[in-house]
Amino acid sequence: MQLPDSSWLHDPALANVVKALRVDDQPPRVVGGAVRDALLGIEVADVDLATPLEPLEVSHRLEAAGIKAVPTGIDHGTVTAVADGRTFEITTLRRDVSTDGRRATVEFATDWMEDAARRDFTINALYADPETREIFDYFGGLADLADHHVRFIGDAEQRIAEDHLRILRLFRFHARFGQGAIDAEALAAAAKHSSKLMALSRERIADELRKLLSVANPSQAVQAMLDAGIFNSFLPEIVPDAGHKLARLIDREMAVAATPSVARRLGAVLPNDSALVEKIAARLKLSNRLRTELIQLAAHHGSAQSARQLAYSIGIENARDLVLLSFAEDCWRDEVASLQGWNVPEFPIKGGDLIQKGLRAGPVVAKTLQTAEKQWIAELFPAASRAAEIADQLVAEALRAERNS
Repeated sequence: MQLPDSSWLHDPALANVVKALRVDDQPPRVVGGAVRDALLGIEVADVDLATPLEPLEVSHRLEAAGIKAVPTGIDHGTVTAVADGRTFEITTLRRDVSTDGRRATVEFATDWMEDAARRDFTINALYADPETREIFDYFGGLADLADHHVRFIGDAEQRIAEDHLRILRLFRFHARFGQGAIDAEALAAAAKHSSKLMALSRERIADELRKLLSVANPSQAVQAMLDAGIFNSFLPEIVPDAGHKLARLIDREMAVAATPSVARRLGAVLPNDSALVEKIAARLKLSNRLRTELIQLAAHHGSAQSARQLAYSIGIENARDLVLLSFAEDCWRDEVASLQGWNVPEFPIKGGDLIQKGLRAGPVVAKTLQTAEKQWIAELFPAASRAAEIADQLVAEALRAERNS
């Protein structure tokens, strides 16, 4: 079998790297995601290469060919080639010497099958000659790809013991490439060893969670994780019907062509408790931006305000997220539509306007201005003339209260 002939295979930058790393008239091979995605008709974004050459030799050959070599992971055999503005990750064939579930000690190898055996899933252990497009499949990855079957190479428990993050990768890859039920052996191994996720850094877990929630439809995978107890070690607060809530949200996203949002999707599976969400975000070491978005979504969940009223206080994107997450079936579409092409208005009354109308500078001005703004929002942002009427009425009331005090 051959790779489909695609434009990326004819990239001059790739050709120069391949030429520099040729060994005994054999080129390095394209490996992993590029092969998998090309076979699935998915646009290939990153091209990784594998070679029997050791890292120092890789660097020497690249530099001799005028190609920049960056030792991005040289201890583990990885050098990044920078050619004509393009980057190619080049890894020496390896075998694992020891692993502890978080990192591996490796030895360099020359056997392609040995290198394939240390990878995670069969669909990620496909190699291809970049010139002839011949595919090399050592563990049935082509058949699994055709069957949309995500399967560990060899013994599932052993693969998980080598790297505990593979538990989460199982569900992400199934959500992206799988169909039907998750591989039974893989699921059982993931459930059995899920507590080992506690040994991983929160950053690695959060990164994998973000990737999972970025998949087109991860709802079934999330529910399978919940049923198998995968979340217990790092996100025990996840709501019991997370899969159902996520599925409903994704249906709505698709209905209005909304771009998937990690914050929105994470908001669907977390409790509607802003204080608790803040603790979760801190524990997972989420970015400040994501943390702020999640807290806002939780704090305003179930609000009786309209989409435009919410947008005035938390911005259009966050308001749209709340509509998709929590508004009732009979109104959410209209509320989303109300935000299309709408610009958040500015309250037309200032403190100085109230002083000109007769109020003394001081706390009464701030209080009256706040009350006027609330009424203007409640009336759905009427024109400046109506805002002035509201201000006149409140100033008159404030002046009467001052005279009667």
